[in-house]
Amino acid sequence: VQLQASGGGLVQAGGSLRLSCVVSGTIVNLGSMGWYRRTPGKQRELVATITRGGSTNYADSVKDRFFISRDNAKNTVYLQMNSLKPDDTGVYYCAATTVRAYWGQGTLVTVSS
Repeated sequence: VQLQASGGGLVQAGGSLRLSCVVSGTIVNLGSMGWYRRTPGKQRELVATITRGGSTNYADSVKDRFFISRDNAKNTVYLQMNSLKPDDTGVYYCAATTVRAYWGQGTLVTVSS
């Protein structure tokens, strides 16, 4: 199983980005998918998760700004990030669970002030 994340980049504060992550390989019972991030000086933290049925969970710091969604037919999870702040700068990782957790390679998001 491989996860390929894309969509990161440089954006000004207040702007938006959309991250995508495609899961490929031999996939059995793809369950929850999610996004995590490692920001400067901090450990990796949860950003948002979504179950196969569409139930979502967000970190308090991103609620009402970030929105997670998934396309089960395409084994893809998305993260729409709006009203970005410099504190959102970091490497964003996607994750997916089947019989175990798998991680993507990370995509860099840089928000300038």
